[in-house]
Amino acid sequence: MSSSQLVSDHKYLALASGIEQQILSQVLRTGEKLPSVRSLSTQRGVSVSTVLQAYYHLEGKGLIESRPQSGYFVRFDPSRFPRKIQKSDPRPEVRSKDVETIISEVYSDFTMDGVIRFSLSVPAPELLPLAKLNKAMMQALRDLPANGTQYEEVKGNSLLCRQVAARSIEWGGHLQEEDIITTSGCMSAIAYSLMAVTSPGDTIAVESPVYFGALRFARSIGLKVLELPTDPDTGVDPDDVAKALHTHNIKACFFVTNFSNPLGYCMPDEQKQHLVKLLAHHGVPLIEDDLYGDVYFGKTRPRSCKSYDEEGNVLWCSSVSKTLAPGYRVGWVAPGRFYDKVRHLKLYHSITAATAQQQAIGSFLATGRYEHHLRSLRHTLHANSLRFIGAVIQYFPAGVRISNPQGGFILWVELDKSIDTYQLYQEALLHKISIAPGTMFSLHDRYQNCLRLSYGMVWSVDVERALKKLGSLIKAMM
Repeated sequence: MSSSQLVSDHKYLALASGIEQQILSQVLRTGEKLPSVRSLSTQRGVSVSTVLQAYYHLEGKGLIESRPQSGYFVRFDPSRFPRKIQKSDPRPEVRSKDVETIISEVYSDFTMDGVIRFSLSVPAPELLPLAKLNKAMMQALRDLPANGTQYEEVKGNSLLCRQVAARSIEWGGHLQEEDIITTSGCMSAIAYSLMAVTSPGDTIAVESPVYFGALRFARSIGLKVLELPTDPDTGVDPDDVAKALHTHNIKACFFVTNFSNPLGYCMPDEQKQHLVKLLAHHGVPLIEDDLYGDVYFGKTRPRSCKSYDEEGNVLWCSSVSKTLAPGYRVGWVAPGRFYDKVRHLKLYHSITAATAQQQAIGSFLATGRYEHHLRSLRHTLHANSLRFIGAVIQYFPAGVRISNPQGGFILWVELDKSIDTYQLYQEALLHKISIAPGTMFSLHDRYQNCLRLSYGMVWSVDVERALKKLGSLIKAMM
C-alpha cells in the first residue's frame, strides 16, 4: 500500500472515530442530522471522498444511516439496544378484565385537553398536508354532480378506484379499477371481508398480539379467534399456520403483513408467498391489512401478499387513515373472488361511502402530491422512531424489551413481569399521558406487562418529558 493511501485511510478513520465517540457519549443524539458531506469537508479541511468514506464506515457499524435526499442521521447505539422481544406464545387463559371495558376506557380520553396521546395510532395533524387537502376538497365539491351531495355508485368513486389500482404496481400488484371497492376506512374493509368469508361460530386465525379493532369486530359477529405465535421481526410463521389448519377448522386468516399493529414486524417476501400458496391450497381466505405499507423506512415499499395471489383468495384492505386523512374515513378493499359478496355487504350496510372525501383523495393521489407528502412523513417518522427508542433506553428501567420497526409508527414495549400496564395507564393519565395497555391486543389475559407507544407526532420537549415521566412511573411501580 502506498504512503498516500495510508494517509487517506488514516484521515477517514480518524474522522469516523471522532464522530463515533460523539454518538457514544450522546453529544450527537439519536435521530439528529449529521453535517452534509460538503459542509463537513469544508469544516474539517478534508476531501469529499474522505467524508464519504467516514460516513460509509459508520453506516456499516450501524451507528448512522443515510436517507434518500435528506442526508445522514444518527442511529441508536446497537450495543445499548434492549433485549429483543421474544416470539409470542399465546395460550388460552381466563381474562380477569374485560377487553371491551379496557378499550372503551383508554379511548374515552380522546376529547381531554392537554393529553399526550402515545395511545393514538394516527399521525398528528401537524404532519399532514392540511392546506392541500382543503384545496382538494373544495375542488371535489366543484367537480362532483350536485356538489357531492348525491350517492356514489356502490363500488365507489371511479377516480379513487383508478388511482388505488395504479399505485398497486408499487407493491407488485396488478390491480384494475374494477377490482376495488371503496369503504369507510380500513376497518370497514376488514369488517366486510370478515362477514363475506365467515359465518357466526366460525374460527379465524390471527397474529398475537393483534390489532384490537379486528378482535372486537370478530367477537361482535360471533367468531372464534385463534391467536398464533408471532415473531417480532417476521410475523406469523407459515409452518405454525399449517399446524393450525390441521388442528382447527379455520375458515379465514387475518394478518397485518407490513409493519403490523402493534408489533411492527414486516413479513419477508418469501414468507408472504409461502403463506398465500398454503392458504390457497387449503381454500382458506386471507384478509390482509396493508394499512401501514406506505410508511416504510427502507428504500422501497414492501410487497403485499396480494401480489402473490393467483386464485383471488386474498382480500387486500387499506386506506389513507394512517398516512393522509384519518377523519375522512376513506378506505378500500380488493376482495378477489369475494368481490360480489363484499359489494352486496356494502350495499346492505352503507349503500356507499362519503362522496366528496373519496373524490378529494382520488384527486390528491392523481396529482402526485401524495408521494411528496409520504417522503416527508417517512423521514419524520423514522427519526421519531429512533428518538423514542433512545428515550426508552435512557428513561425506562433496565431490562426493558422493545420492538425495532422498519416502518409504521408503533413501538411495542415489554416491561418487567411485575408491571401491570393497565394500572400504568391509569397512573399516567393523572399526568395527562395516555398509553395503550398490552392487554387490549388479545382476547385472553396476556401482555399485561406490555404497552404500545405511538410515535406519530411531532417530537418536542413535552414529548420527551412525557416519556421520562412514564419511565419514572414504571420504576416506582417496580
